[in-house]
Amino acid sequence: MDARSWDERYAATELVWSGSANQFVTEELAGLPAGRALDLAAGEGRNALWLAERGWRVTAVDFSRVGLDKGRRLADERGLAVDWVRADVLTYAAEPHAFDLVLLAYLQLSADQRRTAVRVAFGSLRPGGTFLLVAHDSTNLTEGTGGPSDPTVLFTAEEVLGDLDGERFEVQRAERVARLVQSDEAHRGTPARTAYDALVRLVRT
Repeated sequence: MDARSWDERYAATELVWSGSANQFVTEELAGLPAGRALDLAAGEGRNALWLAERGWRVTAVDFSRVGLDKGRRLADERGLAVDWVRADVLTYAAEPHAFDLVLLAYLQLSADQRRTAVRVAFGSLRPGGTFLLVAHDSTNLTEGTGGPSDPTVLFTAEEVLGDLDGERFEVQRAERVARLVQSDEAHRGTPARTAYDALVRLVRT
């Protein structure tokens, strides 16, 4: 989907995504000391806002004006300072070696584009900085629930590590993880279903 398509999707409803940060973002990052954070493909800003609430100085980048406007409004309501930047992650000129944390959450790109975005993200990290990527795993299409139906935008943790071939890092986690998704019919006793994500957490060395 291009920026116009995402603008239309974000404009069609109050919030496309939950107002709460992603569960893996909170689990993986809650213990990190606050510093400078870059949230690439930030969407409506749910993860950027969570980081800002914890003292991070956040730059949130997305190509959707509507998504960023929603995030900016929520930040204003909560008294949070976030630098909202409208840009495409594929061409964004990230400041090199400047951030303590870089986050990519549920970015949906083809393999070549993903490699570009991953390397842009990693290149903006200072030595000792944390790289966190969470995305719909390739196996989710046949084994899980929800997420994109286009297999070309799904991938594994191992493929992300391959995108960073030649870079120096310590792998803290690189695996498939399960996430429970509550159905719209949960109030009628329908059980939650399982989605599968790829999770990669690295430290630049």
